[in-house]
Formats: sequence, C-alpha cells, structure tokens
Amino acid sequence: MRSRWALRAPRCLLAGALLCPPMLLHAQGNYEIQVYGSETVAPQTLMVELHSNFTAEGQQAVIDGVYPTYHQEHETVELTEGLNSWSEVGFYIFTSEQDGHGVQWVGDHIRPRIAIPQSWGWPVGLSLSTEIGYQRAVYSPDTWTWEIRPIIDKTIGRWYFALNPALERTWHGPDVNQGLGFAPAVKISYDITSVVSAGIEYYADDGPLTDFAPLRDQQQQIFAATDLNVSPVWEINFGIGIGATASTDHLIIKGILGRRFDWGAHSPVD
Repeated sequence: MRSRWALRAPRCLLAGALLCPPMLLHAQGNYEIQVYGSETVAPQTLMVELHSNFTAEGQQAVIDGVYPTYHQEHETVELTEGLNSWSEVGFYIFTSEQDGHGVQWVGDHIRPRIAIPQSWGWPVGLSLSTEIGYQRAVYSPDTWTWEIRPIIDKTIGRWYFALNPALERTWHGPDVNQGLGFAPAVKISYDITSVVSAGIEYYADDGPLTDFAPLRDQQQQIFAATDLNVSPVWEINFGIGIGATASTDHLIIKGILGRRFDWGAHSPVD
C-alpha cells in the first residue's frame, strides 16, 4: 500500500554519524508495502492478508511527538471483498509493536477499487483505487489522509511489470497545505519457475506534485522481492529493502501472507 500510506519518515542519515536536516520531511509508509496488480478480487470471495514489516535500521529519536521507527514491527490486516467482476472494497487495520510502547493500534483505512474487465481485451491491465483513513498522531502528524492510485500492469512471457503512480493528499495535519503529493511504485519480476518469481520493487514519495522535494528529503526505497505461486488461493511475498536517501528508513524486512476464501459459486457479469 502503501504506501505506502501517510506516516512520517525518519529525518536522519546514518553514515558514520547521525546527520539530521532541520526541515519536516514527507510521508513514508512501512505498514503495507506492496505494488498492486490490476486484477480485483473475484465476487463472493474474501481475500485476507497479513502484512508483516520490520524496520531493522531507522530513526531512533522521537521527532515532533512521533515515535521512532527503529525496530518497529508492523502487522497490518487487510480484508478485501470482491463485489463483482470489476470492483472490490478493502479495509485495513494497522498495528505496531515496539520496545517501550508494546502493541499499539495505529489506524484504519478503507479502499474501494474498480477495474477494466478482462473481457474488454485491453492490451494492459488497468484499475483505479482510492483510499482514505485515519492514523494516530504518535505515528503520523497527518492524521487523516487520502490516496488515489492508478494501477497498470502487463505480463509478457515470464516477465511481469506493474506501475502504481499514486497521488496522496493530507486532509488533517501539517501537510494539509501541500496539495497532492506524488508517490509512485514500480514492480518488475521474472518467473524463475512455475512457483518462484523474483524481482525488484521500488517505492517513492517525491513530495508535492507541483514542486518535488529535494532528493535528500524524498522517500526512495528499493526491495529485492520474491513471490511464491504455490496455489491460486494463496499469496506469498517477502523481501528486503534499503533506503536510498537520508529521509528513508535504511533497512526493512517485509512479508505478505494472503488467503482467498470463496463464499459461493462465481458468475461474474461485466
């Protein structure tokens, strides 16, 4: 997701010494780290996902009342129900665990999504999601946020490509006057076997759409990721990511475990 969704990022570069820029930086999401594919969940189907993300190297100080990200363990439950062959609605429950704070509820988001039906025969997959939700101020000064995420993907032989050029907006918090922010995500993967796919995932938060932040203040993350295609009902993804700028958590380990549950016979109508 997320960034994927609006949570404040660390402001420090650890490179032999701790260097902290004096300005407020943009959002970083380490709760639901995923590049979306265009396909929606089938009707009469519930997709249950657990997103587990651990920040091995991150911000170690409280900044502007926001907890540090260092050694935070994030567990996010995502529930997605298919409405028909071209739409779905998702709901997130965000939690965090950290020494000194214990297990904490962070916030909730809701995410409806529509897609171009596959029966239309378009050359690429295309869908559009919108996400709105709340997160507690100790985890994000921007407590109410909104995102609109176009999703484009394509499979060519063993290769898979996905692009999520997301736009983000703060409705309540210090960034409310910044307007739309640009937070793209990209995935490129290759099917090594029928079960194992390996690839690269890229996540960014470049700042306001009309005036990108300086590079040192942007979020830039690159993950080496693996997907295990063990069954159509299961989703398994894990990866290790590094932050490429001073404003990004430096080392994150992530995993996604998902399971589809069918509630009845499918008879999709486009």
